[in-house]
Amino acid sequence: MSDTLTSLQRKIGSAADLQAVVRTMKAMAAANITQYERAVVALSDYYRAVQLGLRVCLRQAAAAAVGGQRQDPGAVAAIVFGSDQGLVGQFNETMADFAVATLADVAGNKRLWAVGERVRSRLEEAGLAPERSFALPSSISAITPLLGEILVAIEARRESGQLGRVYLFHQQPCAGALYAPACQRLLPLDDDWRREIVALPWPGNNLPEAIGDAEGTLLAFVREYLFVSLFRVCAESLASENASRLAAMQRAEKNIEELLDDMHTSFQRLRQSGIDEELFDVVSGFEALRKRKPTR
Repeated sequence: MSDTLTSLQRKIGSAADLQAVVRTMKAMAAANITQYERAVVALSDYYRAVQLGLRVCLRQAAAAAVGGQRQDPGAVAAIVFGSDQGLVGQFNETMADFAVATLADVAGNKRLWAVGERVRSRLEEAGLAPERSFALPSSISAITPLLGEILVAIEARRESGQLGRVYLFHQQPCAGALYAPACQRLLPLDDDWRREIVALPWPGNNLPEAIGDAEGTLLAFVREYLFVSLFRVCAESLASENASRLAAMQRAEKNIEELLDDMHTSFQRLRQSGIDEELFDVVSGFEALRKRKPTR
């Protein structure tokens, strides 16, 4: 009986330690979600401002100024954002499955770049081994260096004619669910993209004009458009990852609490059973001694 109680005590202690770890990770995920969600909201307004700036410049510049169709349109790069850490539920699995299913309908030679070690392994299991991997940033301030590295790699491949189209795959926060997989075409900035930007409604009656170096202004807006598009995708992916981790930690915390309740109940039952047995032995011993006591 004492061995069983000791074993239960050990399990209860281990479960309590695990519960403390889960609560810490839950608090960290909740704190991280806030900063990424704020970044996503702020980027939405800035992204709109960049699009409007592009609208003004593109109405005055020739389509060739963007230089979006120089490369072979058959070369495709897919940048898939996932996670570096676990305990995120089906976050990486759904992302990898969505990327594989979407790319199956895309023609051309495909090159995959993975952002996050976990999603890289999932893509390899699905038969699409990424040719390059990037470490996922752990904070808002670490996103910019990552994007700089990605943009330099994209530009180098496009300049050498190895790359034409670039797609971004990421998890996106959505109403009614934690997240949903999404795909966005980043490049090329072709005629279809130009027409879409030019067709954006202007929020006012007075249409502005770009003065001075219109072509230089356009190129500056294009660079900013590429950067903010990548930044928003990365921030949305990180917000979704932490939302998934928070949900997973909440489920784990609930399961641990239920397990602890069961183990505490079993421990008290076994302890009470042991006490009852000891009392029964004492009473039985007392009755036996009283029967043996000689009468005068």
